[in-house]
Amino acid sequence: MNNAFLKDSFLKEVDATKQVEFIAYLQRLLVEGDFVATYKFALLHALADICIEKTHYTRPNAGSNISHETDGVITIDEIVEKFIELYWQHSLPFSATDAEPFLLLQNSGKQSALINNLSAFRSQGIRNLSQLKAHSGWSKLCSETRKTLKEGPLWRLQLLAGNAECFYYPHDKSKKYIQLNPSIAFCFRRFHDLVVSLARSHWTLKVCDFASNQNVIGGQGNLSDFLFGCDRKAITKARPLLLQIQHGNCFYCQQPLKEQGEVDHFIPWARYPSDLGHNFVLAHSKCNNAKRDHLAAEKHKERWFEQNIIKHEKIITSELNNYFVCESPRSEAIATWAYQLAAQNSSPLWLKGKVFKALLV
Repeated sequence: MNNAFLKDSFLKEVDATKQVEFIAYLQRLLVEGDFVATYKFALLHALADICIEKTHYTRPNAGSNISHETDGVITIDEIVEKFIELYWQHSLPFSATDAEPFLLLQNSGKQSALINNLSAFRSQGIRNLSQLKAHSGWSKLCSETRKTLKEGPLWRLQLLAGNAECFYYPHDKSKKYIQLNPSIAFCFRRFHDLVVSLARSHWTLKVCDFASNQNVIGGQGNLSDFLFGCDRKAITKARPLLLQIQHGNCFYCQQPLKEQGEVDHFIPWARYPSDLGHNFVLAHSKCNNAKRDHLAAEKHKERWFEQNIIKHEKIITSELNNYFVCESPRSEAIATWAYQLAAQNSSPLWLKGKVFKALLV
């Protein structure tokens, strides 16, 4: 994983006017769109994530099983899987201090089918996404979610004042994929943080707006953390394995861990909020607190790539797959995007303590 990836077309320059138009359309969508449920916010979130997690998309030629690489093609099944991931946390009952645990509504009517389905899987003892994907009911869940997606947000997201303003992608219901318009994939990558933060904040507000939820939520200030936060207790599951593959040393300073150590998101949670097994490293609390939400220096990046993506990719997958999503290509794609964005923004990288270094391109 060398600096050649920084010159990839993944973040090629796009006309500034198009970028402004992208932000303006996003603002219009959130203000002028008709949001009777949270599905459209999830779709925005999903599109932004998928544009980062996959650097290329494949589409078969007509009458052929051969696929070729093309940018901006996202299959409906990819969106379906991302939808299920995004709503998985929401299928837990919300518990306030003075109320019974309650499965929060995600629309203005009865509970959404997806939340009910995910809650049913939890009642069968399914505890994480890896177990869910291995369950015999996974295919049926995807099929039902696909139907919900196609009947709802996929073709309604871009309806403004009753008119389809297809800025992101054309409405072609005959295809099993959507084709993002030129420059849209770039803009989703470039403004991922903006899209996701706005989608999540509006999503949280919408959940709060539903009358049936209000008695449970009350004045609780932790709803956003419940819906989208990092499970700090869960990530400690990665500590024993990381201690083993790092030979008892802190990932960053390479000195012996004379303390328990802290599991750190190598690509910071603040930059890409997702718990992925191959993104974890173990560090001294002092090193972790100094790094905070910064990207680590290139020597740390190279060590992370060697440790988690090359040398120990299989053991991380086998040992942590019961707790987290463990897909090394996905973690690698996110890291590629994060460092490309840092290069474009001339962001300094954290080396140690209070020392930062420029990113060499």
